Amino acid sequence: MKILLVEDEPKLASFIKKGLTSEGYDLLIAYDGQMGLSLAQQQPFDLIILDVNLPLLNGFELCRRIRADYPHVPIIFLTAFDSLEDKVLGFEAGADDYLVKPFAFQELLLRVRALGRRQTSAEAVRHVISLADLELNLDAKVVTRAGQRIDLTTREYALLEYLLLNQGRIISRVAIAEHVWDVNFDTNTNLVDVYVSYLRKKLDRGFSPKLIHTVVGMGYVMRAE
Repeated sequence: MKILLVEDEPKLASFIKKGLTSEGYDLLIAYDGQMGLSLAQQQPFDLIILDVNLPLLNGFELCRRIRADYPHVPIIFLTAFDSLEDKVLGFEAGADDYLVKPFAFQELLLRVRALGRRQTSAEAVRHVISLADLELNLDAKVVTRAGQRIDLTTREYALLEYLLLNQGRIISRVAIAEHVWDVNFDTNTNLVDVYVSYLRKKLDRGFSPKLIHTVVGMGYVMRAE
């Protein structure tokens, strides 16, 4: 699991990162709400842990913005705000769980594992991914648009599946290379751009709306517009 932690206390953030990475999780830290929002929009995460009292953008508003764009990512609040009213605000903002500081690391770990299992189960039953009139059948490995079958190479299919699973989210070229090719990204190669171009020719040419979009300086995003 790839986890985003948004926590402005460096010592606590370091403690959580050390504990979760020792359990095999990949964790990235943001030290303010605006940085957390930017990271959430740039790459996919399997789970997000948020403080409430954050600089620049508080945790409740950050949660609402993340949830609006990525409705399925699990979110845990980890905060000293312990009143019932605060908890209600947290869940109304879209959180899946709410843990009050001070906390036992083992309890945080159990909640992370529980939400991870829930997410895995939800993905397991999601056999068809769709966007507008585009459908990708995960079982049959078949792609159609407007009912018309689209033949893809193995690598094109892998790229499309990754983009669709993260539709609405801006994915960097580095993230695409690591997930689709499982390699460290060489900034001197245009491999990702070439394969995105292949997909565009097959999926967007002759169809409306366009689904694959370039975000200059950031990467690519799949959305219907």
